[in-house]
Order: sequence, then structure tokens, then C-alpha cells
Amino acid sequence: MTYQTDNDKLYRYLFQHRAVRGEWVRLNQTFTDTLNTHQYPQVIQNLLGEMMVATSLLTATLKFKGDITVQVQGDGPLKLALVNGNDKQQIRALARLQAEVDDEMSLVQLVGNGVLVITIAPTEGERYQGVIALDKPTITECLEDYFVRSEQLQTQLFIRTGEYAGQPVAAGMLLQIMPDGSGSPQDFDHLATLTATIKEEELFGLSAEELLYRLYHEETVELFPAQPVSFFCGCSQERSGAALLLISGEELDEVLAEHNGAIDMQCECCGTHYVFNKDAINQLKVMN
Repeated sequence: MTYQTDNDKLYRYLFQHRAVRGEWVRLNQTFTDTLNTHQYPQVIQNLLGEMMVATSLLTATLKFKGDITVQVQGDGPLKLALVNGNDKQQIRALARLQAEVDDEMSLVQLVGNGVLVITIAPTEGERYQGVIALDKPTITECLEDYFVRSEQLQTQLFIRTGEYAGQPVAAGMLLQIMPDGSGSPQDFDHLATLTATIKEEELFGLSAEELLYRLYHEETVELFPAQPVSFFCGCSQERSGAALLLISGEELDEVLAEHNGAIDMQCECCGTHYVFNKDAINQLKVMN
């Protein structure tokens, strides 16, 4: 298997004699597509990459149909960092800054007084929202603590962001004790110790099979088929038009006059432009 084979794929795997499950994901084109329309500082790119990998791994553990949103909200220079994903492993991300940031800033310095919010919206069933204190040095550590507190499940995340073969890359692994209570904390700790030896070049450059063999060659590991991961925004002319109709007719006329008769709406996530003139807006009103 070549390096490119396992780009933008998520793999699940199971330790046959340990009652521990794992996941591995690597985001390359997905990460590049997210960053393409923005000039984020490196520290923000890294944070979004960490959050995207975490969201992908979390979605895979939940086994539901629907959407998941992971967002950081605070009063620091970083006002908002948001990742949205779904059970099809379609993912998008954006960040909003309200002050200059430095690439040496810590998470606390970026966010200030803030929280990590996880919102799960299944296609069927009740919506769930969890609020996590940002009281650890990284998003990864905050999420691990959340799993222990809320799910009572030993969980460990190993997430790295960087560059490989000239392209931005974000990748990570998740280990979790089986929720049926059959797992041993000692077994989990043993596997976590092995996983912690992972090097960035292995995480970024090896296929799933090669990576798992390097880490766990003395274990019996069952590797399940990959699930593709992709950038997907979901914006459209219709959605942008619906947002315009929330504005009063008088205000719309003023905006049209200020912008030479056309309103140009740009999607924050993918950068697509949607242009509406007076005729297009009138047509929207008729259709709605």
C-alpha cells in the first residue's frame, strides 16, 4: 500500500484479546480544502486540524445518523472555532478571530474564558449538547477528560498536525475500552503506552496496515474496511437566499443601493460567492 492510499480515510480496529477498540484517521485533501479559502495563522490551522481529527474520531464512536458540531467559544483573540461533521464523515471547519494572534500562544491565551461545546443532532431522536471546560492545555486532553467524566470510558486520543509531502496534514488515533465492561484497565494502559510511541512521520506517512503492525505487532488486531472522509460545506444559492429574506424589504433596498444593485454573499466555510440582484430577490419572495 502506498502513502496516498489511506489519505482521507478513517479505519476502525479491534484488539481481539484486549476488549479495546481503536480508530485511525488521516486528513489531507480534506484539511487542505478547509484551509484553501482562508489565511489562518499557523496556530489556528493547527487547532482546526486537531478539532477536525477529533470530530471525525468522535463521530465514528457514536454510531448514529445525523450531525455533530464541536466548537470552541471564548472571549480571547479566537472568538470561535467550529467543526461540523456527520455520520458520512463529511466535515467542514471555520474560525473567527477578533484580535491578532501569535503562533506561540497556548490554548488558554487564544480562547481566554471559554468552553468546548459538543452538539449531537441525530436524524431521529433527541438532540444532545455537552459543555466541557477548557481547563487542560489542549483540546485533546479536554476531550479525554470529558469521556472519563460523562461516559465513564477510558479513552485516549493521539492527534498531530503538520505537513507531509508538501501538504498540510492532520491525523490521529483513538483508543477506547469496550463499553460492555469486559475491558481491563491494565490492557488499556498497555496499548496506550504502545500507541504513545507513534512518530509523526509514521502517523502521516504509513498506510493503516503498516502503522498498526509497527505499533501492535505482538497483538491480534482486526482491521475493518475504511470509511472515506471528505470536506463538504452544504451551502447553496437557496440557503443564502433564505437568509436574505430574513431582512426587511426596506433594509434590502438600502443594501442593494449601497452595492450597485447586487448583494454578494460569500460562504465562510468554502468561499463560494452567491450574488443576488433586485430581480433575484423578488423571485425569492414569490417562491417563498
